Amino acid sequence: MSGTSLDGLDLCYVNFSFHDKWHFEIVATEFIPYDEKWRLSLANAHSSEKTQLDSLHQNFGAFTSTCVNHFLQTNNLEKPDIVCSHGHTVFHDPANGITLQVGDGEIIARKTGITCVSDFRTEDVSLGGQGAPLVPIGDELLFSDYEACLNLGGFSNISFRESGERRAFDICPVNIILNPLANLLGKDFDKGGEIARNGNIDLHLFSKLNDLPLYSTSTRPSLAREWIEQSFMPLVEKSGASTEDKIATLTEHAAQQIASVINQRAKRGKVLTTGGGAKNKFLIERLIVLSEAEIIVPKDEIVDFKEALIFGFLGVLKVQNQTNVLRSVTGSSRDSNSGTINIVF
Repeated sequence: MSGTSLDGLDLCYVNFSFHDKWHFEIVATEFIPYDEKWRLSLANAHSSEKTQLDSLHQNFGAFTSTCVNHFLQTNNLEKPDIVCSHGHTVFHDPANGITLQVGDGEIIARKTGITCVSDFRTEDVSLGGQGAPLVPIGDELLFSDYEACLNLGGFSNISFRESGERRAFDICPVNIILNPLANLLGKDFDKGGEIARNGNIDLHLFSKLNDLPLYSTSTRPSLAREWIEQSFMPLVEKSGASTEDKIATLTEHAAQQIASVINQRAKRGKVLTTGGGAKNKFLIERLIVLSEAEIIVPKDEIVDFKEALIFGFLGVLKVQNQTNVLRSVTGSSRDSNSGTINIVF
């Protein structure tokens, strides 16, 4: 799994089994941070020409293969039945039928010698869906004990059951905006939320962000870099606040928007909270104060690797020809069994 926060590649070795319901056992995990070259290549990919994108698609597949092979070797793991790769999102504009995740599954299969399942979003977009979020099928079948599941990654998103169906949507940006601001201060991210804790809120910026039309819509589209660049960051850039105060303002904005959704959708239940933002102690403290629900932060292997775990599960469902993308979540014309299988002969 490679997410919008551009921090690195998550690898998760999992055993899945089915006895009345689905069960999982995480055997090993590893986080491989991107060096500056990879971070820049992925961050700038959206402005690349087609030949450069084709090259990146192949190179990122090869890089992923190298990471998988090293992960299996250093952890003394048997080759798994399948490798399931989300790749890295470069374009996501479902309204125009566009989504692209680089990381060639054919190359991954060839270089690892393991069948690879990849390209999980394209089919749903072709069926008129948002192509996101895809994790809710895992929330439904692996984490059904919780009233809702909240992910605090590049963007925050939530899934929950409503009227007998799984529902989900993106809420607001989190690390995709906080991390670049922390970078300006010479830090990879706002560790523990300490920058935000000690900053001051720019009330004018805070109000402008909360007034964005997206937050008043009854059905929200999946969020992507394009929306950040067009609608969100121009407001941040116009602010005369210091970088520290911008981080404080954006953290409080995220807390307010997320808590508002939780209070509408999760009532007073338990909310499983994962993703890199779950380690932002200040953000979690604000969510606890603002939310009526009980915010549950699980053990680190779930916090850090839940998305990688669930994309592995999406691959399992794919090869078993079971539904792995829900129309109730993405808005597509039907449930689907999405993904591309690259078999090693």
